Amino acid sequence: MAIYKYRARTSEGKISSGVVEAVGENEAAELLAERGLRIVSLTETRKKSRQGFNINIGSVTAKDLVIFSRQLSVMISATVPIVQSLRILSQQTTNPIFVAKIVEMADDVEGGMRLSDSMAKHKKVFSNFYVAMLKSGETSGKLDEILQYLADQMEKDYDLVSRVKSAMIYPAFIIFGMIAVGFLMMVFVVPQMTQMLEETGAELPFLTRLLINISGFMADYWYFILFGLAAFIVIFRFLVSSKAGKITWDAFKIEMPIFGSLFKKIYIVRFTRSLSTLIRGGVPIASALTISAEVVDNHAYEKLILDTVDEVEGGNSIASLFVKSPLMPKMLSQMMVIGERTGKLDAVLEKLSSFYSREIDNLVAGLTSLIEPMILIIMGVGVGGMVAAIMLPMFKIAQGIS
Repeated sequence: MAIYKYRARTSEGKISSGVVEAVGENEAAELLAERGLRIVSLTETRKKSRQGFNINIGSVTAKDLVIFSRQLSVMISATVPIVQSLRILSQQTTNPIFVAKIVEMADDVEGGMRLSDSMAKHKKVFSNFYVAMLKSGETSGKLDEILQYLADQMEKDYDLVSRVKSAMIYPAFIIFGMIAVGFLMMVFVVPQMTQMLEETGAELPFLTRLLINISGFMADYWYFILFGLAAFIVIFRFLVSSKAGKITWDAFKIEMPIFGSLFKKIYIVRFTRSLSTLIRGGVPIASALTISAEVVDNHAYEKLILDTVDEVEGGNSIASLFVKSPLMPKMLSQMMVIGERTGKLDAVLEKLSSFYSREIDNLVAGLTSLIEPMILIIMGVGVGGMVAAIMLPMFKIAQGIS
């Protein structure tokens, strides 16, 4: 498959441009002719592999989706037809992969397909959450409002992830730098210094002998260490990508010391925010829970939420299992019960989402403040131990000479 960029003239004589996906140039020309377009120019821009993956690495980002949702919402609220809106967006979007998807959706809608059904064909771009919300907007006749609301929620999710990542970049950079510098010193610097101590023939302290042995091993087998580290990363990623490995990793993340509480709050925010959005969009509670379980992206929480679906379908309260589970805070369960009784569950969930988002901000700030002195202490102990291991025998030798 290949993607072709075209300029063509419509039946009204206007110039239209965009992209089309086809096996070859002839097929691309036929597709354009079926749309009533007369080709002015047709240029191949990129090829796809047989498996359907683009050779040029790229993807549709959260930012692309937010911009797309906002612009489509504005055009629909201005009574611009959906097909025309999608054609305009395909010309304004800079991501070529997303452009091809938008053009295909425009063709589908023009052929009589609902927009949500067309989006459901592109699961790697539009999640079940997004498609379900869009279906509710089409049913209620409030598609522009739903798209605007989706853009707001996606921005909140993006901001949450960005804040956590930004807060962790500095400690991660310091730790990586510390390990890299320590490795280089043990491989190249320490052997030169300890060689002089060994040549004196003096009895070396245990700390010095330990440093010499570790440094010698790293200097002789540094390539095995790097290979082992690379192999560990590859094997770890492979195991985590498997179903059993993901279940184990998801369980470990929420039980981790220090970071376990942070992961739990992130999953709770994802759940409360997505469920609130779906309920407000008119999605039935059982379907909303099923979609929210997928959005959370943690097997332990997913199982709990899917078990709750059975409870709800059996006529029980939505919080019946949450009250008993250590995964959900007591406050969340109690507030959900109140929201269910008052008929304001979506509003309660939105408030809970905002509360736990602030909790994440506070927790991340606290973790950053805790990690920095820990790094300094570890660096101090490491450097101090290295200096002591080298200087102690020097002092002994100096005393012996005097």
